[in-house]
Amino acid sequence: MRITRVLAALVVASVLTGTALAASATIAVVHVRATSLGSTLVAANSKTLYMFAHDTSTKSTCSGSCASYWPPLVTTGKPKAGPGAHAALLGTTHRADGTLQVTYHGHPLYFFVNDKKAGATSGEGLKAFGGKWFALSPAGSKIVPAGTTTTTPTTTTTSGGYG
Repeated sequence: MRITRVLAALVVASVLTGTALAASATIAVVHVRATSLGSTLVAANSKTLYMFAHDTSTKSTCSGSCASYWPPLVTTGKPKAGPGAHAALLGTTHRADGTLQVTYHGHPLYFFVNDKKAGATSGEGLKAFGGKWFALSPAGSKIVPAGTTTTTPTTTTTSGGYG
């Protein structure tokens, strides 16, 4: 009788652990939301997604304390495109810790820890951890707010919205 109870407890624990693990496994969904910056990529929780200008390929250069301020959008499988997002622009990259980070038009995607509400864009244009951070348009381009002046070695231009 005692062995039966122990085995039953182990089976229940195994089922509960398996259920908990399955519940934590999520497929990321990226869609578009209207924000103060215009149409912006957001995750399923409607929080703004950012690109890091310091990332020069699909590999993330944000880890450690950087990732605590700019958490990556991770997935357990192929990400899905929600309304307004383009499935062909979605991809993934392996992070140093082994997790899969979602990419869009080749840019690894991140949240900003200080964006407390859905649609907040307080990370836009911030310079931190060696580069600037920008929200992304549905086309996969960084969003530069209208009226922002950017300078390159040969020209100075004023953006009309998307850069």
